[in-house]
Amino acid sequence: MTGARPQPPLRVPTLTEVVEMPWPSVANEVQQPEAAMLADSMSADSVSAEPVVPVIAAPPVPAVSALPSEDQIVQRVLHDLQRQIDLMLDYRLREALMPVLTRATDALVLEARSELASTLRDIVARSVAQEMSRHRGR
Repeated sequence: MTGARPQPPLRVPTLTEVVEMPWPSVANEVQQPEAAMLADSMSADSVSAEPVVPVIAAPPVPAVSALPSEDQIVQRVLHDLQRQIDLMLDYRLREALMPVLTRATDALVLEARSELASTLRDIVARSVAQEMSRHRGR
């Protein structure tokens, strides 16, 4: 049982790299036959008695013997791992930043209220002083 061991991939991307997946989109495969069917039905008889129902072709099913290569498996695993890391990082950042941002917002509101109160006191004091000087002048 001394079979040949598979060779490791030449390069494994780091966790900060975005890996583009070469898999075809199922939406493109489904939309193309539907659009062609609809275009054919429009060009044939535009005044037909029965409505034309577009048939959506199922995406081709890969043959059982066409197993994905090691590179494809590595790419899929890395893609899934990247998605999980992104979700977990987003959750943890929100969890960690929420109390910090709440405290900062509270401090900002308190400071803004204090400044507003001080400004209003100054405006009222000036208005009262102006009114008193008008009454003294009479």
